[in-house]
Amino acid sequence: MILLRRLLGDVLRRQRQRQGRTLREVSAAARVSLGYLSEVERGQKEASSELLSAICDALDVRMSEVMREVSDELSLAELAAMATLSEGDLLRPVLEPVPLPGPAVDRSGTTVPKAAAMDVVAA
Repeated sequence: MILLRRLLGDVLRRQRQRQGRTLREVSAAARVSLGYLSEVERGQKEASSELLSAICDALDVRMSEVMREVSDELSLAELAAMATLSEGDLLRPVLEPVPLPGPAVDRSGTTVPKAAAMDVVAA
């Protein structure tokens, strides 16, 4: 399962590290505890929109830029997850044939073999 909080934390950490700043510096500027910011960066805590705004302000980066980077990473993670599915998972029928009770009758009143009737129901 892809965790959004983990992707967001990774992006925030990279932004901070690109600037060569410490957790202590950013937590002080954002007015959030060092421990809580650390947990957000490690994807252990969900950041509220207010907290995310404060962290982005402290990093002097637009929230939309952070969210765009998270969105890009989410897309890549989804593609990677899809690549791990087996061909059988992708080709599994959406509808399973449903056995009909008794003989099936088409619109003209002709009895239809059960196998043919199940194909019609599944389609």
